[in-house]
Amino acid sequence: MKLLALFLLLTAGAFAQIPGTEEENTHNHGNLGAYFDYTRLSTKGSTANMLGFGGRIGFNVQRHIVLEAEVTYDFKRSVTNTITAGGITSSSTANVKSLTGLFGPKIQTTGNTRFFGLVKGGFVNFGVSGPGPAGSVNNQLGNLVNGGTSAVVYPGGGVEFQWGKFGLRAEAGDEIMFLSTMQNNFRATVGYNFRF
Repeated sequence: MKLLALFLLLTAGAFAQIPGTEEENTHNHGNLGAYFDYTRLSTKGSTANMLGFGGRIGFNVQRHIVLEAEVTYDFKRSVTNTITAGGITSSSTANVKSLTGLFGPKIQTTGNTRFFGLVKGGFVNFGVSGPGPAGSVNNQLGNLVNGGTSAVVYPGGGVEFQWGKFGLRAEAGDEIMFLSTMQNNFRATVGYNFRF
């Protein structure tokens, strides 16, 4: 994490020295990007550090407003689930993976270093599997059930460093999932984008 922070600071200094050009306006209609994703999933009775990758595409409504759509796939992770029933506590291990789709506006500054805020809505679908037969208690993790799809709201913000058509983007926010209860999860992404 410290290495990533150092890389972002050095990159920011390099990109901040590049003056704005007419090329910025020529390549300012939208963006296409790929990123790595980290989500700290906090479910009832357990937490999971989900890692994955995703892609996004955005189209500028105007200079400061971009409509973006993105899809993220988080790889399967083993998570220990603690269940208490009738005064008896037991633990089981479940495998969790997720697919998330989000869409919404991004409001940004202009220039080669861009700060932005965003609010996106969409869905998350979980795949949960355990050692038991399909449909058993082993195929759920807290309030996540295998094949369950839930609504998501994602407010966040970040920074982009551009050099002509290409750039580096980092963002973080709160991925709020509406499962049986509202659940807050930290989410961060880092990746490259191509401006067109």
